[in-house]
Parts: sequence; C-alpha cells; structure tokens
Amino acid sequence: MERAWLLALLLLQMVPKQEALGVGAGVGIGIGGGGGGGGVWIGGGINSPPNQNPPGSSSLPNLEVAYNALQAWKSSITEDPQGVLKSWVGPDVCSYRGIFCADSQENFLESTGPVLAGIDLNRANLQGTLAAELASLTDLTLLHLNSNRLSGSVPSSFTGHTSLQELDLSNNRFSGTFPSSVLSMPSLLYLDLRYNSFSGPIPPELFTNGKLDAILLNNNRFDGDLPETLGSSQASVINLANNRLSGSIPASLGFMRGNKIREILLLNNQLTGCIPEGIGLFSDMQVFDVSYNSLMGHLPDTVSCLTQIEVLNLGHNKLSGVLPDVVCSLKSLVNLTVAYNFFSGFSQECTTLPFRNVGFNFVANCIPNRQMQRPQPDCSVIPGGGLNCLRIPGASVPLVCGAIGVLSRTVGDLAGTVGDLIPATPP
Repeated sequence: MERAWLLALLLLQMVPKQEALGVGAGVGIGIGGGGGGGGVWIGGGINSPPNQNPPGSSSLPNLEVAYNALQAWKSSITEDPQGVLKSWVGPDVCSYRGIFCADSQENFLESTGPVLAGIDLNRANLQGTLAAELASLTDLTLLHLNSNRLSGSVPSSFTGHTSLQELDLSNNRFSGTFPSSVLSMPSLLYLDLRYNSFSGPIPPELFTNGKLDAILLNNNRFDGDLPETLGSSQASVINLANNRLSGSIPASLGFMRGNKIREILLLNNQLTGCIPEGIGLFSDMQVFDVSYNSLMGHLPDTVSCLTQIEVLNLGHNKLSGVLPDVVCSLKSLVNLTVAYNFFSGFSQECTTLPFRNVGFNFVANCIPNRQMQRPQPDCSVIPGGGLNCLRIPGASVPLVCGAIGVLSRTVGDLAGTVGDLIPATPP
C-alpha cells in the first residue's frame, strides 16, 4: 500500500509546528538532509494564488536558468485545460503556479541565493512531454507531476538532478524502458512511476540504492525476472504489482542486513516457484501480497516470524499443503487470503480467526468437508507436488524465529548468487 504520508513526514522534519504543511499550501519547507534547518519555500501549488517573488531575484543567475528551462517545457505542453501555465509569463519564476523557490541562505542547497527547488503540478491535466532543458534545474528536490497526460520518455539528461529527493510521474502516459536517468539520482528517496506504460526489465541497480524508501512501479508493463538484488533494497515500500514479471521470487529475499521493508506487493504478475524461506526475516512486514501468480509448494515455516503482518494475501496461486498454526496464530493479522489454491486443510487455530475479527478467505481449495471448495477431480493432482522449496542450506528441521537472525548473517556473507543458496539437486 502506498502512503501519502511520506511527503508530509519529510516536511514535518523541517517545518515549525505553527506553519502549514503540504505542497500547494503556499508556505512549506525545503526538503534537506538531516533533522532541522532549511530554507523556506516561496511559491505555491496549482491550487494556491501566485506569490510575489523576492525583490531583485529575477536577475539572479539561478533563476535565469530556471526561466529558460520552464519556458522550454511550457512550449512542449500542447494542452492546458485548467490554464495552470497562464501565470508562466516573465522572469519571476517564483510567482509561477506550481513552482516553489527556496531561500538557500542556510546552505541546505548547493547554490547561493533563491533557487527553484520544487515543482508541483499534480492533477493539472497537462498534455505534452518532458523537456530535456528541465535537467538544468540542478537544485530541484521535488518533482510532482502525477495525474496528467504527459507522454513520451523521461529524458536521459535528467541524470543532472543530483538533488532530487522525490520523483512522482504516476498516472500519466509515459512509455519506453525504465528511465535509466533515475539510477543516477543519488539523493532520491521516493520514486513513483505507477500507472504508466513503461516496459522491459527492471534494472537490478534500482534495488541497490541505499537511500530509496519507496519504490512504486505498479500498473505498468515491466517484464522479465525479478532482479536478484530485490533483497538488497532498503526501501520500506516496494510495489511491483500488475506488471508482467516472471520467474521466481529471489531466494536471497530477506537475507540482507538492515532490511526495513514493511510492504511488498507482487500481485498479478507471472511469478512461479516457491515463497522463499527468507520472507520470515522481514519482522516489520505489515503487508505481503503475492496473489494472482503461479506460486507453488508449501508455505515456509518462517512465515511465523512475520509478527507485524496485517495483510497476508496468497490467493489465486497453486500453493498446497496444510495451512499451519504458525500462520493463523499471527497476532497482528487483519486479513488472511488463501483462496483459489490447493491447500488440503488448515489447523484448529485457523478456525478461530473469525472470532478474532480477522478476515479469512479460503474458498476454492481442496479442504474436505468445507463449503465452496474445488471439485474433487481438480484436487487429484496437486501442482508442484514434488517441488522442493528448501532455500536455506542445511536446514533439515523447521526453523524458529530466534535462529533466523543467525542464519541471515551466515547466508548474507555468502557469495550471493542463487546457486550458492540452493543446494544442488541430486542426480
């Protein structure tokens, strides 16, 4: 689940309590690093009245560069039904609607003097493309363009956005392969490319960016295998749902030190293979959704370590075995979905879920003496019945959560290839 709190949280670290929060409020705080300090935004979102520019700032070199870049972009916009860009006239760019300037006198940005530090044109319904000249806005820390009709690709020149911390291009008409320029944004914390038409593989380097806290790529046309580096990500939210991703969930998932992921959504792809043992290492995980794939085999015992899990959706796969107590006894559960699989039963603990006000959907399985199950002929051959899902070398007995940390350090220090993590299959 994506959370709108991310921007507010970043601003809250900087803004005095008496000031208004949020982009588009007319007053905000520049997003800098660390706790406290930073220049004040000058300008407003598209729903705010134009603000006056600081005296003399129209002659500052930083804003002259911004003026040229914005005018080049304005010329690439073919429709502006809300008239948002009507105010984009003259050199006083800080008075343009949707533009935020920042006073860099406290040195939270590299430049000196007022600079263009934020663009918020969410829901402006603009049609057009991104101009390559926008790359000259090297002090930009926030670029929010969701819910427009922007198309084409993201210019390769955007590698110049070394200060950018939030990039939101969601709900547009962008296409082409994953924008490689994103991989050269060292300050990026929040990446939102949802609801576009990006295609091709997801680059492995995306998940080795130690600063990214949110990676939202759902509802595109990305294909190919999930990168093996997925388990390296330090993000708290990863949403890759509703794409065309295939292959298995990386066996190394979870065996990385310092992983803080809370939500991972892989639903509605074309994933196969097992749910890896390493999933249990995400002790802070709150949402895990791998529904509408073709995953097989039994659930790993390490699921019992997901003590904070609230939503566990395994529906519409080919999972089998008995749903164990270790799953149904998870204390934070709000919703458990295992519908449309091949489970052959569930433990006594699972029958108590409705009395705990936990949503429990187990229809269309192979559970005897339960209503709304698969016809018996469908259950005669279990998909992946002979699949060996063991992913931890030497683990011959069910794992307990207390031992998981030791195993993660051991496995994390191995060479790191899937071949190192999966025992060889005997001839």
